[in-house]
Amino acid sequence: MTDHLSIGEVLALLQEEFPDVTISKIRFLESQGLLDPERTPSGYRKFYESDIERLRWILKQQRENFLPLKVIKVRLQGDEVEESGDEPVPIWMTDIARQAERVAAADAAEVDPPGRTKVSSGGAVDTHESKDTKTRRVATPLDGGSVTVSLNADELAKAAGVSLAVLRELEQFGLLAARPVGGDQLYDGDALVVAQKCAAFLDRGLEPRHLRMFKVAVEREAGIFEQLVMPLLKQRNPGSREQAIDLLGQLSLLGEQLRGALLRSALHDHLQPR
Repeated sequence: MTDHLSIGEVLALLQEEFPDVTISKIRFLESQGLLDPERTPSGYRKFYESDIERLRWILKQQRENFLPLKVIKVRLQGDEVEESGDEPVPIWMTDIARQAERVAAADAAEVDPPGRTKVSSGGAVDTHESKDTKTRRVATPLDGGSVTVSLNADELAKAAGVSLAVLRELEQFGLLAARPVGGDQLYDGDALVVAQKCAAFLDRGLEPRHLRMFKVAVEREAGIFEQLVMPLLKQRNPGSREQAIDLLGQLSLLGEQLRGALLRSALHDHLQPR
């Protein structure tokens, strides 16, 4: 091997091990800060052995462990070490569950700016402002997409435990949709959650066509919520946008709680002890 390879040569080197890798995918990983190859004066990328090993490790984590890019990036950037035998091992080469927990904890620890409206777990709106302390923001159903995932169709099907045929059927009924990224069709973290939940429903006897009702209900709900926040969004200033986001969070939480109560009411007779 020469001292460095071009992006095309790297692709040829890795394609046998990773058939789904493309030049656009490598560029996308670079755009997300996971790769940083040296450039020639004319702008061509120069991949050295360390760059190639780093890329190979990233691709393995995506393929075998389905790690979100956010977790991969944190592990790559980590400078802590842990003892494993006699040799210090970088934290990004150690336990994934521990690192994922740190990412989740960091997301959960986010707080609101002072004066931001809060919603209690019971659905009540808390407008109390604290000048001395920051109030932890209550999680809403809209907070689930903070971790980045980029999966192709094969990876998504494997992660959800369904066949490609089932995946395509879920797409046909509007439950999943890929997004074009650098020439590839990729699925994000929300698509992964949707696919996994749909798979659980299918395991319990439902069919993809039955799950369409969830999509229809969500679209109607979103349409009504959009009408409520549109006056705020039309003001085109950061403060109004923050208010709109807060209001959407409140509405989504209240909607989730209302659906739960209505479902319990509808199934009341079946839930009673015999």
